[in-house]
Amino acid sequence: MSLEERINQDLKEAMKAKDDVALRGIRAIKAAILLEKTSGAKHDLSQDVEMKILQKLVKQRRESLDIYEKNGREDLAKTEREEIAIIERYLPQQLSEAELRSEIQAIVTATGASSMKDMGKVMGMATKKLAGRADGKAVSDIVKELLGS
Repeated sequence: MSLEERINQDLKEAMKAKDDVALRGIRAIKAAILLEKTSGAKHDLSQDVEMKILQKLVKQRRESLDIYEKNGREDLAKTEREEIAIIERYLPQQLSEAELRSEIQAIVTATGASSMKDMGKVMGMATKKLAGRADGKAVSDIVKELLGS
């Protein structure tokens, strides 16, 4: 079952259950998929494109959440947290920090990276290998830490 089919099914279930939180999150995903399909890109969305859409939605909400928390807007922050939880249901299981660190260390070793000059090479491999399973910022932070020393 494709992500779009799963979203449509879950949308129906959320409507029946009158689950406003789920409806908000699922509608956001549905809108992003529709936008991608009508943007002139390929009409059949690959699984990679679907994951990128979901990751982008989560990233946008995390950035908004950070802003709302800094400005003391707990009402808006709560909405963002709820939507992040709904969208993350459709992403693969995220790696723990220890697992992520281990994976990145293996990539650093495999590429022979030794300094910050090699960050692009490491990030390229890490992005491909960890797609959908780790936040890009977390990957970047660990790569900088490992190469900076």
